[in-house]
Parts: sequence; structure tokens; C-alpha cells
Amino acid sequence: MSGFSPELIEYLEGKISFEEFEQRREERKSREKDGENASGEENEEDIEAPSSSRKASGKSQSQDETDGETADGVSKSVQRVFASMLGENEEEEEDEEEEEEEEEQEEEEETTEQPTAGDVFVLEMVLNRETKKMMKEKRPRSKLPRALRGLMGEANIRFARGEREEAILMCMEIIRQAPLAHEPFSTLAMIYEDQGDMEKSLQFGLIAAHLNPSNTEEWVRLAEMSLEQDNIKQAVFCYTKALKYDPTNVRFLWERSSLYEQLGEQKMAMDGYRRILNLLAPSDGERFMQLARDMAKSYYEANDVTSAIEIVEEAFTKHQSLVSMEDVNIAAELYISSKQYDKALAVITDFTGIVLEKKAPEKSATEEKKEDTGAVVETQESQEAVTDDQSHPVAESSAPVVEKVSCCIPEGVPIDITVKLMVCLIHLNILEPLSPLLTTLVEQNPEDMGDLYLDVAEAFLDIGEYNSALPLLSSLVCSERYNLAVVWLRHAECLKALGHMERAAESYAKVVDLAPLHLDARISLSTLQQQLGRPEKALEALEPMYDPDTLAQDANAAQQELKLLLHRSTLLYSQGKMYGYIDTLLTMLAMLLKVAMSRAQVCLISSSKSGERHLYLIKVSRDKISDNDDQETANCDAKAIFAVLTSVLTKDDWWNLLLKAIYALCDLSRYKEAELLVDSSLEYYSFYEDRQKRKELEYFGLSAAILDKNFRKAYNYIRIMVMENVNKPQLWNIFNQVTMQSQDVRHHRFCLRLMLKNPDNHVLCVLNGHNAFVSGSFKHALGQYVQAFRANPDEPLYSLCIGLTFIHMASQKYVLKRHALLVQGFSFLHRYLDLRGPCQESFYNLGRGLHQLGLLHLAIHYYQRALELPPLTLEGIETDQTDLRRDTAFNLSLIYQSSGNTRMAQKMLYTYAVV
Repeated sequence: MSGFSPELIEYLEGKISFEEFEQRREERKSREKDGENASGEENEEDIEAPSSSRKASGKSQSQDETDGETADGVSKSVQRVFASMLGENEEEEEDEEEEEEEEEQEEEEETTEQPTAGDVFVLEMVLNRETKKMMKEKRPRSKLPRALRGLMGEANIRFARGEREEAILMCMEIIRQAPLAHEPFSTLAMIYEDQGDMEKSLQFGLIAAHLNPSNTEEWVRLAEMSLEQDNIKQAVFCYTKALKYDPTNVRFLWERSSLYEQLGEQKMAMDGYRRILNLLAPSDGERFMQLARDMAKSYYEANDVTSAIEIVEEAFTKHQSLVSMEDVNIAAELYISSKQYDKALAVITDFTGIVLEKKAPEKSATEEKKEDTGAVVETQESQEAVTDDQSHPVAESSAPVVEKVSCCIPEGVPIDITVKLMVCLIHLNILEPLSPLLTTLVEQNPEDMGDLYLDVAEAFLDIGEYNSALPLLSSLVCSERYNLAVVWLRHAECLKALGHMERAAESYAKVVDLAPLHLDARISLSTLQQQLGRPEKALEALEPMYDPDTLAQDANAAQQELKLLLHRSTLLYSQGKMYGYIDTLLTMLAMLLKVAMSRAQVCLISSSKSGERHLYLIKVSRDKISDNDDQETANCDAKAIFAVLTSVLTKDDWWNLLLKAIYALCDLSRYKEAELLVDSSLEYYSFYEDRQKRKELEYFGLSAAILDKNFRKAYNYIRIMVMENVNKPQLWNIFNQVTMQSQDVRHHRFCLRLMLKNPDNHVLCVLNGHNAFVSGSFKHALGQYVQAFRANPDEPLYSLCIGLTFIHMASQKYVLKRHALLVQGFSFLHRYLDLRGPCQESFYNLGRGLHQLGLLHLAIHYYQRALELPPLTLEGIETDQTDLRRDTAFNLSLIYQSSGNTRMAQKMLYTYAVV
């Protein structure tokens, strides 16, 4: 098999499919054709530019040319050109039939004059061009060489005798020497089919058909074999090949379109049926109408009403005489579904014999008298009328003439078409002839004709004729067969439009009972119950429709549930039920933040710890989070659900919903849950990528942590904030509050590292001094305070801190130059007193320093001066918070008590420290 093409070998070995084999073969053929075209152009240039030596030696070669010519003077090269045009090989010998044809042609040409050498050369040029064109075209000729035809015949004889193995070997040898011949492949296909190996038979048959593609019957046979093996796609391929060479074959088109329908490719199937319609003869009208009818139904089921209408209109135009009542019914249904009521009415009246007549009302005697009088006045005052027309408009008749429409329906018209006529008249606002038609409809049993009742009732509802629609709907809801949710819904809408709220609420309740998942009915029922003063029933109508497992897997269910929860949350908030309001908000946010909550280790649970069952957010351990496989599946489902949720509410709407939930949780003092909700939201990418929203969430998290007294978590928030905004005093104030309450020393190193990056920041300088002071590193604290003092010597705080540092250093047990430290300390305290001025604060701080050193008589002096002064009045701070008299009195009582003056100590406490 060394002579086989590589793609053929791979196909026979089962490595590639037939489609891949065909694609590779086409690519190889295109490459070979490009090479042949290139070589052909070079040969043509050589022929079109003959050398001068040939012209000069024309006479000398005349004898040789004569020897190479036939009896009629035509050279053998011309004969070879003719042979190539007929598709024969130059190396093959001519058949006996071809020789006879040439002899006849020679006898005919003997009567003509022998051509000259120039004529022969021109003829050779023309024939050469024609040969190239013919070689480019695909010719249905055998590519089996003459030398192998005998072997091919022998193989067929062996197969007929039953010697299959020998026949297979012979065919393989032929394929090796002539891989483009289709005969051995056809024989192999028959051999394997005879052996029962249908798969191999189909493979070789496909190769043979591909090598001889013009054999349409072979393609059809291969398609049938493919169907026997349930390979519909390959059957479609075979029919497509057959149609390439026989595009007008209706049977092939029909079979392929049917196969396309089985594959679910409705568009391709309909395209095939359209081609069949174009190919059908005018005499084949019944078949045309039946096919058009089926195509219209298929288009209608696929919601392609436009294409269905086009098919029906084409059928009505070509075969008007074959239009049946069923066709009219289909056409009217299509026009009505596309709201083309005028065309539907035209079809009904044109093909069913129904007649609509317009009649003008008869004029009364008084009107005729007025007209006669008007005519006399017009003749007498024509000139005045002309002048009056230029300045005044013509007065129109106050009572225009209204035309009446009558309808005549012949016997035998189906009730379905009559109802469609009624629907068209209703939408076209032609209501006069409806009374007898409605009487005819009402005479029908609603159990049998309920769908027709509903069509007419819906038409009345569309134009606002609720009084006309209500009797029809009432008949339907009282029936057994049409006691359906959709009928009750129309009944409720009609009652609501007429103002019958009680009955409308009952009908909506019936709809909810029959269809619990109907969202619009629930919302309408809730609204009506709220209007009727029944808030509890209004909430009951908006109870959740789906369980959590369904919501986690079904995107459409999540969409419906979200819309329901939105209405429920609005209703709960209007009724002031905050716990239920938070439940709905948390449920909606949990649908959006499901994956984010999992990453934040936050879970939404239902608990009755407050006496009623409500939803709460809790922190869970990593062990209780689902496994990775379950988590990946949940993430995939969450992505689909997220796309649906964001289609209901925009990103800004979800953000506003989150803010409402945080505010509501804080109003109910559920600060811990507000923290967890903020943590989950920060794990949500859509919020985190928005810098402004991320910063706002961090501020919410900081506030919730401080209110929850979770200062360790609050420190994590404020730490990042002060790093980004070092020069913002408000953040440093919060930082101080958090570090004071946390009783943690983590911030000491943080402040030192931040000081290295911002050496000129006074806030960090003072904070590092405070941290060192609290840690007992007074010298380091003194260095920080002095640095701040040098930068701003007029700040009283810095002088106070330096003075207190010196006093604490002097109070130590082992210290050198204690006196010098005390002098420096009190000098800075007096500087602080001068800068701060006489007030409770300054006198209290001096008295407190003297009290620490044991200078009690001086301390009593400053404490008493502090008691004499009123507290400071600061904006935004209550006076009781700035009043230091209680602290001062307590310190004085300690001094009096230590000296034995208990009565004075009690007096101080009773005077200033009693609450």
C-alpha cells in the first residue's frame, strides 16, 4: 500500500473520519492544481514566443512535418490535443471506437482544403488553451489505467465466484497502483457488505463515492446505510453531496430536511423545505399547500411568525383555488398573533364567504327639510358666503353620520374562524355586528369551546371593554375543564379594572392556590390586601416560593424569588417590622454574596433566640465550609445566578440594598452582624474593585467594630487608614481612642515604623512619646516630646508632657541629680500654665504633679484654685464631661484622709463627688 495517499491510509486504519479524509484530500488537490497552473503558464509563454530559428528552418522541416502528418495534413500533436480534450491519456492507445470516429472525421475533412502550416500552428495554440481549461474541470471519467482494467475485471470475477480474499488482494493492488480509481473501492464495499461488515463497507463506499462524486444514486445508498447505523450527520452529508450534482431532486431535499429536523437544526430544515416549494410544479398544488401548512406550523412553534406568514402568503398567492378552511384558520391565527388584524380580517372575508357591509343610517324628515332650506339660502347668499369663508371657518356638522356594519356568515363556516373574525372586529373597534356573533358563541358549551371564550374575552380586555369580557370569564371559571389559573388571572384583572376589589382579591387568591409560583399574581394579591387594610394577609401572599437548595441551582427561580423579596421588604418596612425587613434584606444579599460569604467564613442561619424565628449572620470555622469540589460546583452555579441577579438589580441598586441592611442592623444594635456583612461585602469583587465603595465599606466596618467594642478588629481598619492618610487629624483621634480601649501594645512598633517613613509628622512624634512614657522609657519619651516642642514651642500640650516626664524621672528610686530634674519639670509645668492660662485643667495638672511628689500643701493650693473655677464650655461636648471638680475633690479628700482630717475629706466628697 505504499502507493496510497497518506490520508487514505489513515482513513482505512480508522485514525481519521471521512470528513477529515475529504478535507485533507481537497487540500492536497488544491496544492497540485496550483503547481500545474504554474508549470502551464511557463509552457504557454514558450509556445506564444516561437524562436526565429524555427521560422528559418520551416522549409527544411516541411518533409518531416509531412511525415508526421495524417492523410488530411493534421499533425499528431493536434490529435493529442483533441485526445486530451476528450479526457484520454497521451500514453494510452486509442480504442477501436475512437479510431472509427476519427476515420469518419477524416472522410468528412477530405472534402475540405488541407490547412497550411500557419493555420495548423494557430489551431494548435487554440486547442492548447482549450485543453488547459478542460483539464481544470472535473470530468466524470474513469481514472483506472488500461493496464489495470483486466485485473479489475478478474477481481470482480473472483468476487462473483465467492473467492473474496483473492478479490480483496487484487483490489488492494489496484488501489496501490491507481489510488484515484473508484472501481476497486466499490468492489471492496460490495465484498464487505456481502460478508456482513457494514461499517467497512460504508467506509469503502464513501471513498468510492468521493472519487466518483457525480453518482448521486450511490450517495443516496450510502445515506441509507448511514441511517441504518444511526449516523444521521453522515447521512445528511451524503444527501448534500447528492444534491450538489442533482440540486432539483425533491426527494433528496425532503429526506435531508427530515434529517435536519431530527438533529434539531430547524433553520436548515426550513431552508430545505423552502427549496422544495420553489421546485414544485404548478400542477402539484396539493403537495405545495400541505408542505406550506406544515412549514407554517413549524415556524409558529419556533416563534418565527414572520417566516410563517411569508410561507402562507406565498401559498395563497400561487394556489388560491386550493385554500381550505384549515389554511384560513392558520393564516388568521398568524396574523392575529402578529397583531395584523386588518390582514386577518381580509383573509377571512376573502376565502370563507363572510360578508361585511357598511350601511348609512336613513335621514329623517326634519333633516331633509333642513337640507332643502339650506340649499335656498345658499343660492341667495352665495356672495356673502364667499367673503365669510375668507374670515370664518366652515361650521362642521355637530352630529356626523355614523356608518353601521352588518355581518353575514354563510353556513358551514367553522366556529374557530367565526371567533377569529370576532377578535379582529374587536381590535379594529367594529363592535356593531358583534351581538349576534356573541349570541352564537354563548350558545356553545364552555366545556368544549372554552379556548374560544378566552380568546374573545382577552380581545375585550385588550381594548378595555371589561364589562363585555366579564360574563365570558365568569362562565369559564365556573366550568370544570377551564377552571385554570390563567382564566382566574384574567378574571381577577377584569374585576380589579371594574373596581370590585373584594372579588378581585378572591380571584387572585385562587390563582395563587392553583399556581403557587406565579409571581405577578402574588404581588397583585398582596397589593389588594394592603389596600383593603389586611397587612397580615398582604405579607402572607409574599411568602417565599422556593427552598434554598432550589435557589442555589436554578437561576430563574432565584430571579423570581428576588423580585418577590423586593416587594416583601418594601411592605415590611412600611409596616415598621424591622426584624422581618432585615430578614428579607439578608436573604437577598446572601443570594448575591454566596461565594463571598464562604470566603469570609460567614453563614446565614435561622434562629429563634429572640422569641421569634429570624435570620442571623454568624462566623463559622473553616472546617464547616463545604469541600473544594462542592465549592467549585457552587461557584459555577453562583456565576449563572449572579448574571440573572444583576439583570434584575443594577450594581448601584445592590449597593443601596447593602447600605440599608447595614443601617438597619446598627439601628437594632446588631453590630456584630454588621461587621460580618461588611467583611463579606469586601470579599465581593464588584464592590472591592470600586475604590470609593471599598473605602466606604472600610469606614462602615470600623464604626461597627467600635460600636461592638471589638477594638482589635477596629485597630486593623484604622491602621490601614492612617497609613494612607498620615496628616488627617480625625483618623489619629480615632486611632488614639481605639488604642486606649484595646489595651494592646501592637501599635507601638507600628508608630515607630511609620515615624521612620514620616519623620516630620508631629502626631507620630507625640504618639511615640506617649508610648515610651507608658512603657517606662522616659528618656526616649523625653526625646520625642522635645522634638515636638522644638517644632511648635507654643503648644501647651508639649510643655505639659515634658514637665510630667521630668517629674516621673525624678520620682524613680535610683536617679542622679533629682533636684535638677524637679526644677526642669516644674519650669515646663509653669510654662504650660502660662500658655494654657488659668483654668480647671491647668491648676489640676499642677496640683497632680505636686501631689505625686508629696508636696501636699502646694498641691492643696492648686486643687482649691481648680475648684473655684467653672468648667470649660466646648462646642459639641457636654459641660459635665469637661468638669474636673469631681476629680479634684477626690484627690483633696485623699490628702485630707492621709493627714487624719476625715471630716474635711467627707465634706469634699459630699460637696463635689455625690452623683
